[in-house]
Amino acid sequence: MYLIEWGWWQMQKMSAKKRKEIDSSKTPAQRRAATDYYEGDFDSETHFNTVSDNPAPRGPIYSLNNTYMEMRCGGSEEKRGLITLMTIGFLLPMTSTWIEITSGFFYDIATQLPDFSVVTILLSIYMLSLGITFYYLYAKYGFRITRLEILTSRHLLIRFNRKTQQVHLHRPNYCGGIVTFPWRATGSTAIDPGEDPLSMGMRLCLLWHPRFTGLPHIEMAMLGKQGQGGSELRDEWEYIRRYMEEGPDSVPRPRLSTQLPSPLQAFSAQFEGLGRFLRKSSWLMKVVLLMVWPAFVVVGGSHWLSLMLCWRPRWPKVIREAGQPGKPTPPLTTLDDYPPKVRERLLANADRWHLKPGKRPEKKPRAPSRRPKKTEETPAS
Repeated sequence: MYLIEWGWWQMQKMSAKKRKEIDSSKTPAQRRAATDYYEGDFDSETHFNTVSDNPAPRGPIYSLNNTYMEMRCGGSEEKRGLITLMTIGFLLPMTSTWIEITSGFFYDIATQLPDFSVVTILLSIYMLSLGITFYYLYAKYGFRITRLEILTSRHLLIRFNRKTQQVHLHRPNYCGGIVTFPWRATGSTAIDPGEDPLSMGMRLCLLWHPRFTGLPHIEMAMLGKQGQGGSELRDEWEYIRRYMEEGPDSVPRPRLSTQLPSPLQAFSAQFEGLGRFLRKSSWLMKVVLLMVWPAFVVVGGSHWLSLMLCWRPRWPKVIREAGQPGKPTPPLTTLDDYPPKVRERLLANADRWHLKPGKRPEKKPRAPSRRPKKTEETPAS
């Protein structure tokens, strides 16, 4: 389910009219907060020092060798199947009913020839026009939501190539497309231990800011499974960092996953990030979860159906061969790689990623109030 990535890309290339409408609805404090970023904020998230003594992969990892490591990314994989369930659960009964009614009218006309009813003909034309109009509107407006789970790439992928020191993102065009960034431009949200309490249920997020890539927009990738705490995300980032900096021998060998539509992945995705909660939950909570198991079966089955209705993503040849002897190094993504209309919109929104120079100033301590404290008068005895 690529809802987060699709929404993020739509925000990056927002039209001037829509952006003006959104900005006008913000309060002055919200507008100031949207531009209150300093270069030092991103410097603290873009370093390659050790952040953990326990590098551990959380997966799914599809490939790992001396040249590259490939992982799954995507911000809402555990919710995959909901759009599939709603789409198929609505379209199939409606289509079946429409075909049955429309074909029934035409059958009545055919059996009544050469005599036929004008009312039957009008109803047939009405039902045919109604169905054509609905499916036209669905193809124009509804399919853009449906394709976030159906008839698209089975997974979003990220590939770390340690030979070329590059990071590649594989996404559909409506989520930003395939891009290539330098490894040393990669920022991580799992560096500061002070943010561990905020990382519960989150994924490891990697960022590429325009300051380091030269693009007019920021890029983002949310890796693997949901974390049960910030320490897990730091362990995962340390695993990636050591692989890229020191090689595959410096990290434990992971258990590789398959890119085939596995039912195990479909049903286990619903419980990502819940392991610690389930272990510490009361017996009553376990009973409640046991009672709602049919819902988990339905959502898991829809997730599996979504995987089967998609195809395995395939990298361009230059990325597949990157790092091999005698093969060219993939070029880094630049603004010229995007279509003219997309370039125009990206540039129109470039100002939202501008950084203030230097570090964020420290907050001044609030001065004590100079107003004298009111003393309660005691009544005279």
